Amino acid sequence: MLTTFGTAVVAFGIMSLTIPYRFPDSGVSGIAVLSSYAFGISPAWVVGILNLVLLLWGLRELSPRFIGWTVYCVIVLTVLLKLFEGMPYPLLNERLLVAILAGTVKGLGSGLVLRSGSSLGGTDILVVALRKRYGVEVGQFTFYINLVILGVSIFIVGLEGAIYGLVSIFANALVTDNVLRSFDRRRQVIVVSNTPHETGEFIMSELHRGVTFLHAEGGYTHQEKPALLCVLTPRQTMDLKRYLSTSDPKAFMIVSDASEVLGRGFKNWKAL
Repeated sequence: MLTTFGTAVVAFGIMSLTIPYRFPDSGVSGIAVLSSYAFGISPAWVVGILNLVLLLWGLRELSPRFIGWTVYCVIVLTVLLKLFEGMPYPLLNERLLVAILAGTVKGLGSGLVLRSGSSLGGTDILVVALRKRYGVEVGQFTFYINLVILGVSIFIVGLEGAIYGLVSIFANALVTDNVLRSFDRRRQVIVVSNTPHETGEFIMSELHRGVTFLHAEGGYTHQEKPALLCVLTPRQTMDLKRYLSTSDPKAFMIVSDASEVLGRGFKNWKAL
């Protein structure tokens, strides 16, 4: 359901906020919208055919799970792009706002699809296959592909349109990253406590999280005391703060964001 909804949001962003305002896009959808501008070809056919070619090319390098979800997403995206043709779109005079909105909407959809462990295909197929075979840097290769598409778009939509497209692509990437992080927000917590074992017991019994005791020595006092390392949700971090404020107000606590946590109790390694 999450994959289908995310794909529908992306299709809506392309057909209602990108093509009506003649903005370029990134990846295979970028080629599709440029084909629509230049030759009047439906984006649905370009997306479907190019993804089919890329899947056949990278068949030996890709896992069955990746292929299965990609095929599903490509089919749904192709059908929705066709269904959304000619649908009403919001009339906004400020093109910069439209570019930001288009990137935000498509970034939201892409983030939901990626969060569910799926893929919309396109350049994902290409870069994953090349990374496995040749060790190509994904981010760098994707950047060069989009740079070429934006360069070609200048001759079709003009320099101003290409710049708006660049703003939209930037917003897309920014929102996608934030959507992925918002679903998996965790806090890495280090506590130097005067009652380390009691604090560790609170984390394990009350917060139901594991804790690791690290060897630590005070630089000034040279006193040895264990430091506690754990990964908590934002709410659990607040519960730990309240506990320390009453039971050990002289404790030293460091809280930092953990962008991704893999292992028991968090993201499963098999979900990668």
